Amino acid sequence: MDEAYRVVAHRIGARFSHLPKVQAVAVAGSQTSGVASIGSDIDIYIYTNGEIRAETRMVVAEEFADDAELNDYWGPGNEWTDRESRIHIDAMFWTVGWIKDQLDRVLKRHEAGMGYSTCLWHTIRVSEVVFDRTGWFRGLQTDAMVAYPEALARAIINHNFPVLGTIASSYQVQLQKAAARGDRVSLNHRTAALLASYFDILFALNRVPHPGEKRLVELTQRFCAKRPVGMAEQVNALIAASGGTGAEIGAAVQGLIKPLAVLLREEGMVG
Repeated sequence: MDEAYRVVAHRIGARFSHLPKVQAVAVAGSQTSGVASIGSDIDIYIYTNGEIRAETRMVVAEEFADDAELNDYWGPGNEWTDRESRIHIDAMFWTVGWIKDQLDRVLKRHEAGMGYSTCLWHTIRVSEVVFDRTGWFRGLQTDAMVAYPEALARAIINHNFPVLGTIASSYQVQLQKAAARGDRVSLNHRTAALLASYFDILFALNRVPHPGEKRLVELTQRFCAKRPVGMAEQVNALIAASGGTGAEIGAAVQGLIKPLAVLLREEGMVG
């Protein structure tokens, strides 16, 4: 993490440490995963023993900014632009029990999601701790620094691959039907869902925790040695075809799925 960002993060962490329910504060996202760019914000995760009232969160946020917002639409959160540095802050509040269960879900129970299965595991692994009241978070990170479970990789692939194109309600079928009725909203929605499962499969195949929703083509090329030849072109072709006819979208989906299926068979992951 850039030193200027680190100073801001530690200042925020120190302030939230005054709240008795705050167990730990850590930074993750682009600042700690090596993909930050000019204008990147700070994703700061505040781990708590129980809920912190929205009013309390706003009081703290307003100490740092004139534009603080309550942002509870995707779970408890606040956003603001730091008054001193002008760096944008995205603060998320997660309970210690919830995040521990999310880690157990993948590392112990080997449960797959429909896309993005291992993102929270990745977040824990790449986090930089700025406050840790009892050492709880460092212990959680130690638990997260394990090899990718083989059972998890297979579970993710088995859960996500059939919905791409091999079952009656697959994304390919849904996309062709949406194109036939001229339903552009559905085309966009199902294309995004298909790509979410596609990248979930690739990261699982390479035993790499999923890095999140941004720069997926770039990150796959950087971290996934096992990937279909021409992957980037195939992804771009699908996106370009998502506004076309049923035949166009069907061909683009097949152009994406078939090379992936060949790779998975070569790796012994599908029959």
